[in-house]
Amino acid sequence: MGTTVIRSADWVIAWDGAAKRHVYRRHIDVAFGGAALTYVGPRYTGPADVTIDGAERMVMPGLVNVHSHPGHEPAYRGIREEHGVRGMYMTGLFERSQAYALPDRESRAAATEFAYCELLKSGVTSVVDIGAPWDGWAELAARSGLRAFLAPGFASARWKLENEHELKYEWDEKSGRQRFEAALAFVDGLGRHPSGRLSGVLAPMQIDTCSEKLLRDAFAAAAERRLPFTVHIAQGVSEVLEMIRRHGVTPIQWAAQLGILGPGTLLGHAIFIDSHSWVRWWTHRDLALMAEHGSTVAHCPTPFARYGHMLESFGGYLKAGVNMAIGTDTSPHNMLEEIRKASSLARIAARDIHAVTLADLLHAATIGGAAALLREDLGRIAAGAKADLVLIDLACMEMQPARDPLRSLVFHAADRAVREVFVDGHRVLAQGKVLGLDQAGAAARLCEAQQRMMAAVPQRDFRRRSAEDITPLSLPLS
Repeated sequence: MGTTVIRSADWVIAWDGAAKRHVYRRHIDVAFGGAALTYVGPRYTGPADVTIDGAERMVMPGLVNVHSHPGHEPAYRGIREEHGVRGMYMTGLFERSQAYALPDRESRAAATEFAYCELLKSGVTSVVDIGAPWDGWAELAARSGLRAFLAPGFASARWKLENEHELKYEWDEKSGRQRFEAALAFVDGLGRHPSGRLSGVLAPMQIDTCSEKLLRDAFAAAAERRLPFTVHIAQGVSEVLEMIRRHGVTPIQWAAQLGILGPGTLLGHAIFIDSHSWVRWWTHRDLALMAEHGSTVAHCPTPFARYGHMLESFGGYLKAGVNMAIGTDTSPHNMLEEIRKASSLARIAARDIHAVTLADLLHAATIGGAAALLREDLGRIAAGAKADLVLIDLACMEMQPARDPLRSLVFHAADRAVREVFVDGHRVLAQGKVLGLDQAGAAARLCEAQQRMMAAVPQRDFRRRSAEDITPLSLPLS
């Protein structure tokens, strides 16, 4: 690859390494050759094989999405937005997981391709994709152009419902161990992928569905391989109560006792900690434990806001010293909208407009996520970092007036202003169109897959209800 230069960009969100923060710079050049940024500053004088006019453009670092489920969440569109169970503290997670499941590899491929397009269109260049492995997963991730951290899930148990107020478990340690071994083989192979953009994450699925031994072994395997480790934790009140019943401590405290907290540990959600108003456990230690061990919280506000839940609060976690990162978790996989929602909910939870700043949230969506993935070369525009860039159209009507373009992007324009995306120096989105994937084709296949998923609901649901019974339409059909 030759050298590409973005000339005199109106705005650049650059990384100030000394101050350890993002800063605005005006009318500067950004150059990259191969996979890395080579120059960030005024009046670049080196070779230029490709020149991009930076007028009416803001150049920003690619966003780092640390928690997503592309393999199934797009199929829940029109199903999960208002689905929840009062008897399970409003969450619909447990009921939905036992009733709805995509039926086959083709369905997962369609959902994943659709979600990858959404991610790129919202400025994501790195994504942690957590899900059940399927044949062709790595190849699709490579074709998308994303920097993909693939996390094949495994567990010792699955959730089981017999009523609408009690969470139970079906344990199968042998199957969990087999899935763990398969996950190890899968992630070990990713490093050899010719794209150079694929790597693995070890992902025991939930703190409550994994045995102590499986969690310890997975964490040790991640440490040995220098890979990130992620687990869903403190994502529901029912889970918290179950862990207290089993062990006498909260899920976060149980993770600390097992020794699975650390700088490479990504805690999926970690909302219902001991001090949360829906829990109010007596210890008030969870925040300090996460901070002391250097673990990262993957904050995904949208699915929880739909249940009436929220993290209390983002600013409080930051003040406690917890590294915060952002994920999408559900559909739409739109990181810019997720940042916006995180901003509003953090202020509501804290009852303080200054509880969190947009700078805090951009840091979480870039540097915070990169730190969790053990990557100091992602999430920043600085010489030597990876050439993962997003070009924003300042002339987009939703960006006007662009007095503060980051605010215009997050609070007004979102993905409508994203024009170009580069990953590893390769253009993967041009004029808002994903180059390596077919979102329209994926959408058609996804619609058919959703119909088949819904048809199978009565065979899966513990009460043999139909999909229409569990998740009726928002308006009556007459």
